[in-house]
Amino acid sequence: MRSVVLDTETTGMPVTEGHRIIEIGCVEIVNRRLTNRYFHVYLQPDREIDEEAIKVHGITNEFLIDKPRFKDIANDFYEFIKDAQLVIHNAVFDIGFINNEFELLGQTDRANVEAYCSVLDSLQLARERHPGQRNSLDALCKRYHVDNSGRELHGALLDAELLADVYLTMTGGQTNLGLEANAQSNLSGGQAAAIQRLPLDRPKTRVIKATDEELLAHDARLTEIEKASGNPAFWKVLTDS
Repeated sequence: MRSVVLDTETTGMPVTEGHRIIEIGCVEIVNRRLTNRYFHVYLQPDREIDEEAIKVHGITNEFLIDKPRFKDIANDFYEFIKDAQLVIHNAVFDIGFINNEFELLGQTDRANVEAYCSVLDSLQLARERHPGQRNSLDALCKRYHVDNSGRELHGALLDAELLADVYLTMTGGQTNLGLEANAQSNLSGGQAAAIQRLPLDRPKTRVIKATDEELLAHDARLTEIEKASGNPAFWKVLTDS
């Protein structure tokens, strides 16, 4: 499974008012592992950037004067994302802009990204998993303990990197358990690695039992929980049964 986590910055919105892409950031994930391959470019849009957009991403007209145009990087960008699963936060926005850029070049065969890529909208996924909660990228970073302390302004590559960490955590919890053989095999549809049996004569695991003092403290704590909740403590129910 090859995924590309993608983000863009633009001159403003909506795309129907002639706004253009000015930054593209992509990071690659293969079999749920970051590969350190990325695609990143700033683009000359041939139009002014809205002041409100500059406040969001900090990219100025002066900065983009000597940058390439989309036509200059279109082939490289297409080859990077082709046949991948695109992971995008609020995918409708970015896909609309990408389709528009290819359309402006007359590349109609590329002007429908979903014809050659599958698209996973991480915003929609987050809303399904956390209904009624804030699901912005910053909110998800906080929820999943992804460090976004360096994100003072939006930036396509930085946001793609943050979203990659959020996506991997949101869809799989821990992503590096040292069980690569089984994980890789399962993802490719192969057979799981053989189970390794421990020797029967191995030393017995030491069992440390709670002291009488610890048992009394535990029971007192359960009583407090029962009073606060108005229901029997779960552990007492298990013990009684």
